[in-house]
Amino acid sequence: MNETAARLLTFGRLRVSSGYRESMLKREELLKLFETAGAIRHGHFELSSGLHSGTYVQCAMVLQYPRFAEKLGQALAALFSDARIDAVVSPAMGGLIIGQEVARALPEQKSSTGGGIPALFVERDASGMMTLRRGFSLAPDQHVLVVEDVWTTGGSTQEAIRVVEEAGARVVAAGALIDRSGGKIDFEVETQSLIQLPIASYEEEDCPLCRGGSVAVKPGSRFVRSAM
Repeated sequence: MNETAARLLTFGRLRVSSGYRESMLKREELLKLFETAGAIRHGHFELSSGLHSGTYVQCAMVLQYPRFAEKLGQALAALFSDARIDAVVSPAMGGLIIGQEVARALPEQKSSTGGGIPALFVERDASGMMTLRRGFSLAPDQHVLVVEDVWTTGGSTQEAIRVVEEAGARVVAAGALIDRSGGKIDFEVETQSLIQLPIASYEEEDCPLCRGGSVAVKPGSRFVRSAM
């Protein structure tokens, strides 16, 4: 067993969400996908939220493989099979691939164009605010599922929800591959994640790794952290 796999198996609290259904991947299958891709790293990291942590979940490592991404998208979509969903919206960059795969797996609505459930994304403008660009738009009362790769503080998902609501659409649920928040976030809509993986994170001034003399690295896609 490689080092990544051994470390993954030490996470005793790792579990599949209570929304698990037979059509979803089993716990062992989920673990295998992340193990194979090396999607969980250990060291000293500054997360996109600004918090520091000794563990970093890089879902892009597993989502780079189309067959893995497809399976994960199908599994996450299955958690919302009872909801009416007209569109999927994801925050760039982390939510792009999984948002596309979830939309692909969802049943097409009767009023659709024939291309499937649309997968839109929000991204930061020059001021650092999340917004719909590239001609994307949402119709009033359109039912939207917001999809993210990882929840730590939930900040990106909250921003995406704000953009959707300001566009006049309705956020009916939010989903993520991994929830590492330890149950500390509340989006005020139905939420589901494939894996709950509580991992300690710290403000910089309280970080034991910083006190130990190591320097945090920024492994994510966001180069400049905007004020939130």
